[in-house]
Order: sequence, then structure tokens, then C-alpha cells
Amino acid sequence: MSTIIETAGSVYDRAVNAIGHLDGVASLLIRLILGPVLIAAGWEKLTGDNWFGFQLESFPFPFNVLPPELSWFLASWTEFLGGILLLVGLGTRIVAMPLAVTMFVAAYSVHLDNGWAAIAPSNPPAVCVPNTDANANSNVFERYIKCYNVNERTIEASERLARAKSILREHGNYRYLNGSGAIVKLNSGIEFAANYLVMLLALLIIGGGRYFSLDYYVKLLLKPSRDTP
Repeated sequence: MSTIIETAGSVYDRAVNAIGHLDGVASLLIRLILGPVLIAAGWEKLTGDNWFGFQLESFPFPFNVLPPELSWFLASWTEFLGGILLLVGLGTRIVAMPLAVTMFVAAYSVHLDNGWAAIAPSNPPAVCVPNTDANANSNVFERYIKCYNVNERTIEASERLARAKSILREHGNYRYLNGSGAIVKLNSGIEFAANYLVMLLALLIIGGGRYFSLDYYVKLLLKPSRDTP
């Protein structure tokens, strides 16, 4: 029995060591998702209106003491240049830190009051609607499973969406408008910012990874000089 366990453990260790060489693939996939999103967000801030002045009061300390122009400058260039560096995998861990802070500030100051969902559920279950029989007869576990992305704001958004769909059915070509995907109502919750924050924290830990980042090759170039007396 011990021989079987030792053999299985040895096979497992070899498999883990082999998979370790693919850590660069995981980092690459995360960077390919994050890079374009951050570049576009930074570029939009650089070429669009400065909305920081309207949001400054809701920023967490110490960001609420910074001048709006400085906040705009830091966030815009952090996202734009940081997205480019992430895309090529250069300074991945260093870049991930300020970007994670930017995502946290965005989630906290802009999206937190809207709850979790980035897009409001089109038809929230009756159990999620307060003052209904379904809600009164449900238990905590059922409400958690079905209502984790539902709040008063998303319920109101679903009502507005239903009204918009009714107008479109009456006055528009609803089949065409709804044909390539269901019409939805934006909720602007923390979902996207939170997911991006988690991905940036992952990059902070794993770095650019092997083979598919400039960090890997820079490290190879610098390694001989570090060993030189």
C-alpha cells in the first residue's frame, strides 16, 4: 500500500513540476484580457472629459485629498501605460500594484453603491423581491443562491428594462433589436472592477511567467551579471 502511495505521490510531483513550466501561459492569458481593457480605459480618460472632480468626494483616503487634475493624471497614465506594459509582460509585478490600487478606488468610489452586478438581471426571481409571498416563504440559503446579484437598484432597473422592451415591441422591430442578444440594462456594480482587481493581484503573485513575457528574458539577461563578482 505504501508503495502505491509513494508511486502516486511521485507521479503527482512530476506532473506538478511539468505544469510549472506553463505558468507563463496563465499569466499571458490574464495579461491578454487585462491589457486591452486598461489601455482603452486610460486612453478614454486622456482624450475625454475629466470626471474625477465629480467623484472626488467619494474617493477613499488618501485619494480624496489629491487635486482632481493630479488624480486624473495618475489614473489615466497608470491605466494606459500599465496596460501596454502588462500586454508585453514588462515589469509585471511592479505595474500590477498601482493598477490594483486604481481598480480598488474605482470599485469603492464609483461602483460600490450599485452592488455587485455590472448588468442588472433582466428578470430577477420573485424570491428576491421584498414584500412578496415568494420572498416571505424563502430561507436564507435560497435567497443567497438566487439573489447574490440582486438588490433594490437592480430590481428597479429590471422594471425600467421591462418598460423599455414594451415600448420597443409596440413601436420598433423588436425581433431585430433583440436578435443578436438580449437587450439589457447597465447596473454599474463592482463586478468588473472586482474581477480585474483579483486578476491584478494574481499577476502580482505569479509575475509575467516563463517564456511569454519580457520579464522572463530580462531576467535571463541580467542573471549572469548578478553572478559576476
